[in-house]
Amino acid sequence: MFAKGATIAQWIEQFAPKSLAVPNDPIGLQIGSFQKEVKKVLVTLDVTEKVVDEAIAMGVNFIFAHHAVMFRPMKHIQTDTPSGSLVEKCMKHDIAIYIAHTNLDIANGGINDMLADALSLQHVGILHTTFTESIYKLAVFVPEENKEEVFNAVCHAGAGSIGDYSHCTFQSAGLGTFSPLAGSQPYIGKQGKLETVSEVKLETVVPESKLKKVLHAMKKAHPYEEVAYDLYVLNVEGKAYGLGRVGKLEQPLKLADFVQMVKQQFDVPMLRVVGNMEQQVQKIGVLGGSGAKYMSDAIFKGCDAYITGDIDFHTAQDALAAGLILIDPGHHIEKIMIQQMAAYLEERLLEHKSNTKVVGTAQNTEPFQFV
Repeated sequence: MFAKGATIAQWIEQFAPKSLAVPNDPIGLQIGSFQKEVKKVLVTLDVTEKVVDEAIAMGVNFIFAHHAVMFRPMKHIQTDTPSGSLVEKCMKHDIAIYIAHTNLDIANGGINDMLADALSLQHVGILHTTFTESIYKLAVFVPEENKEEVFNAVCHAGAGSIGDYSHCTFQSAGLGTFSPLAGSQPYIGKQGKLETVSEVKLETVVPESKLKKVLHAMKKAHPYEEVAYDLYVLNVEGKAYGLGRVGKLEQPLKLADFVQMVKQQFDVPMLRVVGNMEQQVQKIGVLGGSGAKYMSDAIFKGCDAYITGDIDFHTAQDALAAGLILIDPGHHIEKIMIQQMAAYLEERLLEHKSNTKVVGTAQNTEPFQFV
């Protein structure tokens, strides 16, 4: 049994929900269909002609990439241009292309967490918050004898988590009244007769990302034909999500030593540095890709050094004036996602006993040469 493209995409979106992406980011399926069976998945940072040729040679029919094939809107597809030829080749060989970009950057365990983990940063937080999840209060009225079933269902679906505590609810007993009308099929009582039932009001909190799942679980576990419940947004901050990470090294390091660590952990032969190589660093900001515009966040968070790609001349001057060390190992360090996301998909495929295979690209899509 092979997994369909829709299933592969669903697993990716469970890891990196599309709702996390910044506005107008071109993510999701860019070429192909979700409805076809996937024999082999290729995970890559970029989709280049060499990557597509590799996919064809290996019998891949689903490419999962971080960087979009069509990042800017295409007004036409001319097959005698590099971009048009790439699209044509994918379609001729029935290769679907799926993109997870800023949602994979922002996700828990995503690219920026991978980069922070590679540097063994501790007490890791967000560099730049993009949004804070809303928190809902759910109050559902349940017959006394069914309260445990509903309680377990909603908590298992993701309700009732506060900090390091799970299954957080408040339960109060009371009397519920209702009169089943014509056409109803009441679990308790008879049509046209006013009923009074001992019920429990079960109150709990639900993060916005789990709301749909929790409500579905609640209704499925509840015995009533029509479930009575209240739902409203709380004026409290939920979980924050964002770009980049900030954390601390276990011990301060001289910048010259830390630079060697960055080169080794991110597998880069050379990098650019702004700052005194004798200075001690401990609090580190890191953001995969192009993060120059978030330098002010690194300064505000008190970072000694900020690691990101595509630093321009004027940003480097500003950092020097502000006393912030900049380390630019290039945009391509996001390749860290290839093996880790391939391993994640492989686990899902094994769990579901699928014959679909997954591999990471062997192609180096770094456009720069260091000479």
